[in-house]
Amino acid sequence: MLTVMSAGASADVVSDYLSAHSTPADDVLRDLAAETVQRFPDAAEMQVGHDEAALITMLVGLVGARNAVEVGVFTGYSGLCIARALQPGGRLLACDVSEEWTSVARRYWERAGVADRIDLRIGPALDTLRALPADPVIDFAFVDADKSEYPEYYAELVPRLRPGGLLVLDNVLMGGRVLDPDHDGDRAQAVRLLNDAVVADERVESVMLPVRDGVTLARRVG
Repeated sequence: MLTVMSAGASADVVSDYLSAHSTPADDVLRDLAAETVQRFPDAAEMQVGHDEAALITMLVGLVGARNAVEVGVFTGYSGLCIARALQPGGRLLACDVSEEWTSVARRYWERAGVADRIDLRIGPALDTLRALPADPVIDFAFVDADKSEYPEYYAELVPRLRPGGLLVLDNVLMGGRVLDPDHDGDRAQAVRLLNDAVVADERVESVMLPVRDGVTLARRVG
């Protein structure tokens, strides 16, 4: 759900307007989005919107990323966008727990010609991240996975970002639940904790954007 809308405009109308005024999706992305809705209607909301995907693509390019990480693949839309925007020779480490969802991702990555740039790891993402070298070599990371583990993902990724590297965190507003103290579930509490930690973290400079369900950009400064 969009958190910013003009007076009298519904979220769907604003979403459609934003998508219509972003670089359009190509046939591969449109087909992937359609198949995701058809095959996984109860989970399709986990797929990033195309306007957010266009933002991710631009950010990867602006950072000049060669070494990227994605936590939470689902059916591969955002991963495809990241992989396309990598510098020549770049690689994306993609983490997910579902063979079923990522089997769709694999097909579309092949179709888009980016499968050779993506290293898909099936298993708990924290285990994968903790097994990475501690060297600060990650140029770009995107997190859109289990919200209760957001603080742990952040703790593993930030030290591994190179100076100038960018971490993008999705769903940081949790549909407004982070603003409501009556919502004290594990997921809302974890994201609320993370949001407070990011803004206080002297290792990064950050901005929270009202894109979709809230997106935080955290750039490593030292």
